[in-house]
Amino acid sequence: MVGKRVRTRFAPSPTGYLHVGGLRTALYNYLFAKRMDGDFVVRIEDTDQSRKVADAQENLIKTLEWAGLMPDESPLHGGDFGPYLQSERLDIYKKYCEQLLEAGHAYHCFATSEELEENRQLQLKQGLQPKYNRKWLPEDMGGSMPRSEIQKKLDEGVPSVVRMKVPDYVSVWFEDIIRGPIEFDSATIDDQVLMKSDGFPTYHFASVIDDHLMEFTHIIRGEEWLPSMPKHLLLYEFLGWEPPKYAHLPLLLNPDRSKLSKRQGDVSVEDYIRKGYSSEAIVNFVALLGWNQGEGCEQEVYSLQELTERFSLERVGKAGSIFTIDKLNWLEKQYIKNRPAEDIIRVIKPLLLSELEKKETLLDPATITGERYLEDVIELMRERVGFEREFVTFSSYFFFEPETYEEDAVKKRWTPDTNSLLDEFLPVLESMPDFTAEAIEAALKEFVAPKGLKAAALIHPLRIVSSGVSFGPSLYHMLEVLGREAVVRRIRKGMAVITLPQQ
Repeated sequence: MVGKRVRTRFAPSPTGYLHVGGLRTALYNYLFAKRMDGDFVVRIEDTDQSRKVADAQENLIKTLEWAGLMPDESPLHGGDFGPYLQSERLDIYKKYCEQLLEAGHAYHCFATSEELEENRQLQLKQGLQPKYNRKWLPEDMGGSMPRSEIQKKLDEGVPSVVRMKVPDYVSVWFEDIIRGPIEFDSATIDDQVLMKSDGFPTYHFASVIDDHLMEFTHIIRGEEWLPSMPKHLLLYEFLGWEPPKYAHLPLLLNPDRSKLSKRQGDVSVEDYIRKGYSSEAIVNFVALLGWNQGEGCEQEVYSLQELTERFSLERVGKAGSIFTIDKLNWLEKQYIKNRPAEDIIRVIKPLLLSELEKKETLLDPATITGERYLEDVIELMRERVGFEREFVTFSSYFFFEPETYEEDAVKKRWTPDTNSLLDEFLPVLESMPDFTAEAIEAALKEFVAPKGLKAAALIHPLRIVSSGVSFGPSLYHMLEVLGREAVVRRIRKGMAVITLPQQ
């Protein structure tokens, strides 16, 4: 393997949307390959046709590309080692299956599903680890079944599978990049099915063949595949091939340390895309689920380029990683704070235009959909929104008239004198030469000072009538962005609509 170009692969089954754990596996494969100037390949493992979901393959690759993980080779992008769909490689698997049969490393098995289950239950009752009982292992391979009986079944066309003959009394050992040396006793290894009766290979058989023929140097996958390692390594030995290097990633866990599952929340990347999370935040988040840059490093926000430059498998831990939605939310906010306004506008403008088709606005549509206005709204709301869409939904008062007024705020902030104060302050706003935040603030303070009032006597009511809520950005800057005409109109409407709370 010395001197070989680094090649990694992400090999999902097309059984649904991309799981966040799958995205992490794909990301680590991508980062490792790119840091080593190697190739990142997507292969689709669709040998289990019964579980195949329509369009899943396209959705998987589309989601990876959305995350910025562009494959160098895939079923959609092509490449020199295709086909990249296992269902299109059946002749290849049959060839190597015949090779194993001829070499005495595999044998035909005609056991029915009922027989296998009966054998399994018997072993469980005896306190044994369920394994195939080798009823169909040929005599010349150490079993008791005559070759003539096996040939008779084959001639009659009786359905069969092909099983791998696991050697007795051997130890299977390998060095995991993350976990160090791991050893297995062959006594614990079942005679794995290689080819199913429908002519399709099992995952274990197909993946070993493809990993070799596609020249992958490193296999980076979840720790749930660790028990399969001895089967895979034996296949490499039987076929006379050098195995790649392996790294098994820690599990993703719920906060209660149970395995991450749909029962406790969303696990599909598609779910988080629909909720409005950005690709940058999600990629950053899953990168930190198991990897850290090193002791003393306090950085938590990484671009994909920074991750590529700093990632190493040696810094991936063995312990399970806790999936905390609060951390993802925090990361999303960090990206919104620092994202260029033009990038945010590209996302929110279509949302705003869609809302304007459904709702009437008293503001000038050309103004509120313009770059300058949207930039002003973005700069005021960056610190207050959790998702980009909230620049429109959470900040709707910048685009539409308030339809209601926050009840608790009115009860707390509206006094018997509020209407008269607003009515008296209106001419001040209408006559101001410059309707800027600084001028509005100065005028308000100058207005309340002779009356012995605090600025809050007007600040809170002005916010309520202008936005409908008691919270938001700087009042003076909000009023400047809304503009004099809209502010005056909203004050008059608020004075007419808001009634004093019952005493």
